[in-house]
Formats: sequence, C-alpha cells, structure tokens
Amino acid sequence: MPGGVVQGGPADVRAPGELLTAGRRHFVIFNPASGRGRGRRRIDTYRRLLEDALDRVDFATTAGPGHERDLARRAADDGYDVVVGVGGDGTWSNVADGLVASGRVDVVLGVLPNGTGNDFGRNLGFDPRNAADAVAVLAKGEVRRVDVGRVESASAADRSPDLWESRHFLNLVGFGFDVAVIDAAAGARFLKGEVLYKVTALQQLFRFEGFRCEVEAVGGVRREGRHLMLTVSNGRYFGGGFPIAPAADVSDGRLHACRISDAGPFTRLRLFNLAERGRHVGSERVEIVDAPHLRLRFDAPPRFELDGDVRHAREAEVEVRVLPGALGVVAPALEAGSTAAHSAPQST
Repeated sequence: MPGGVVQGGPADVRAPGELLTAGRRHFVIFNPASGRGRGRRRIDTYRRLLEDALDRVDFATTAGPGHERDLARRAADDGYDVVVGVGGDGTWSNVADGLVASGRVDVVLGVLPNGTGNDFGRNLGFDPRNAADAVAVLAKGEVRRVDVGRVESASAADRSPDLWESRHFLNLVGFGFDVAVIDAAAGARFLKGEVLYKVTALQQLFRFEGFRCEVEAVGGVRREGRHLMLTVSNGRYFGGGFPIAPAADVSDGRLHACRISDAGPFTRLRLFNLAERGRHVGSERVEIVDAPHLRLRFDAPPRFELDGDVRHAREAEVEVRVLPGALGVVAPALEAGSTAAHSAPQST
C-alpha cells in the first residue's frame, strides 16, 4: 500500500497527518460578504498569495448566501483535491456541507480566515490576522480528519426518514441568547470582530428573555428547564474566541452541549465574564452534556444559529449528531506529542 493512503470506504483517504504535496488541484471560493462585507478587501491579497503558493488553482466568487455549498459540491464532482473557503465560520460551514453531501471522503477542505468570528479556524490553530501564514498552511500543512455535526429537523408531522431535513456544520449550533446576539450584531454599523460580539452580548444580557428546552443525550441523561442559552459544540470556541466548551475537540467523536440556566441580568453578567476564560463550567447554573447524539425539544419551533448563520426549525424537536472523522481539513502541523484524535471517516 502506498505511503500516506488508508484503504477503505467509497474512496481512498489520506492518512492523518499526511503533508500536502505539489500537483493537487485547488478550487478556491471567495465570499465577498464575509466579515460583514469587509471580506472583499482581502480578496486580491489572497488571490495573489494563492497564485504564488499553489501549482494548480482555480477561483470562484459567491453570488449570494449559501452559494458556497453548490460551488463546493460542484468542485468535488469535478475532481478537485482541495476545496478552499475564504471567509469565516459561515463560509466554511457551507463549503463543508457541500463536500460532505458530495459523498467524496477523499476531498479536503481548506480554510482561509476572512470573516468575523473565525472560530473553527481557532480550533485548528489558525491566526485570523495573517493572510500569508494562512496560505502557507494551505500550501504545506497537514491533513487532519475532523468530526462534522449534523442538525436534523422534521419537515412534517410524519417522521418518516424521507421527510427529515438535515444540514451539516463544523463548529457549533446555538439557541437562545446566542441567536439574540447575532441578530443585534447584524444591526451594528461601527463595530467589528471580537469587539462587536462582546458589546452586543453585553446589551443582550439585560434584554433577552429566556426559553424552555429539554436536552436529551440519546440513551443517556435528560435535562429540562428554563435556559439563557444552549450551545451544541463540535469545537471549543464560539463568538469570536469564547471557549464555551473548554473540553471539546473537533476530532473526539463527541458533541458538547453547554446548558446555561436562565438568571437575572447581574448573574448573567458574571457568567459572561467567566465564559470569556472558560471558567463558566464551574458554575451551578452551567452543565455540559457530552454525547454523540442529542435530542432537543422546545415549546415551539426554535430559531437557531448554525456556525453563525441564523435559521428557523420547522418543528419543535431538533436532533443533533456527530459524524466522526467525516472530513479532511488542511491544518497547521500538530506539535510532537499531541494527543489529538484522528477518527476514521464515517459514511453519510
């Protein structure tokens, strides 16, 4: 068997930690709307760096929200080896959704930070401020297998499999306070990045009304109550660098649901300050439910955010599950002695 290849599944898959080599075909997707429109400013910089660093590269620009998904799937069908999203968490999530849906487990995702939060990139060790370093990783980094989450929501009362809608995500699904912050941030004119998230979050601590939800780890614990926020994390960070799930790892084969019980505004403020450093987990109002499959029940179909994009569920019950090792991602090389897991890909 050739070095760097693992046999099995519908196609050969690069072994964990394999370095990229010359000759790979890259398809790069620019989202000019990323970073609240500021992503457009670095497109020329990224394009120049990519043309210098890569042997074979083609480019496309999104024409509207969600267009990355169609472009990525088409690139996978056309035989590209690496499909790159230039944007933030929403851009990368859409590209990943298209790649996983394509059924090609050998195609690899590349991420170049150009958005607002860039939290999935943080999980992998990317510095969102340095375009040249990110391109160098894309050209000479290693392929890591990472888990992908999937949200499923019934589209009708009849819960037969063909009536379920599903959507893949890379980093996080959030309900409640999280969605209120994103809505408020969308109306802000003068702030950006981490400052934008923090200022709008502080405002919503005094405005947001809580919500009721039941959280069930399928085959395990069940919790019910009034919540300030519920996040289901694949990765550790959200909201521009908050370690909302400090123990999460994008390759551990688990989802980490962070339940934060509702409270008065000043208790909320204290929890917010703790969450900036990942210390909220020690609070009696916070519980982490760790499982590969979660079932969530609400009083009404909830609005939720999926990697920064707000959506509306069709039904009051939502299921979230993990697909271990479902996607290869180009990432900075792991340090010697790292214990990060590399799961085998799971068919979807």
